[in-house]
Amino acid sequence: MKELPASQAYRVLEPGPIVMVSTSDNGKPNVMTMGFHMMIQHDPPLIGCVIGPWDHSYQALRKTGECVIAVPGLDLAETVVDVGNCSGDRVDKFQRYGLKTRPAKDVSAPLLSDCLANIECRVVDTRLSDPYNLVILEATRIWINENRKERRMLHHRGDGTFTVDGGTLDLRDRMVKWRHLP
Repeated sequence: MKELPASQAYRVLEPGPIVMVSTSDNGKPNVMTMGFHMMIQHDPPLIGCVIGPWDHSYQALRKTGECVIAVPGLDLAETVVDVGNCSGDRVDKFQRYGLKTRPAKDVSAPLLSDCLANIECRVVDTRLSDPYNLVILEATRIWINENRKERRMLHHRGDGTFTVDGGTLDLRDRMVKWRHLP
């Protein structure tokens, strides 16, 4: 076995698909790419996200207490990387990258129309923001784009490479302990 530095744990415990987070501050929308997030619990549905002062979206999230987490498909891979490589304080990312939006129902941040899913969220806990840049969000609405042909998601490996979802393995009949979940 080859040993890696402990600081690279994120490369083997990648939390989930790369996502895009939209915010809106005084009517000006912004979007960022995020790879550090995790589900925390089912009910209420809580999501932990690492968003810090280095992100232009941080101030809008702190100010408004709301955002949208959008899950892009493989066809948006280059856009996802490009969005993550520039700052919304200097660039209108929606215009530059041709990102289509539509209004969310409960939050001011826009939904990203070309993504597989959009989750409207409200900030419910910021106690870990200062030491860890961890914000706890509650999912309030989920929108699924059933018309998307490309359904594969990207998983960032922490070094500019990505793993791409392939097929689906159905083991629902074995998951007896968790059958009560919807």
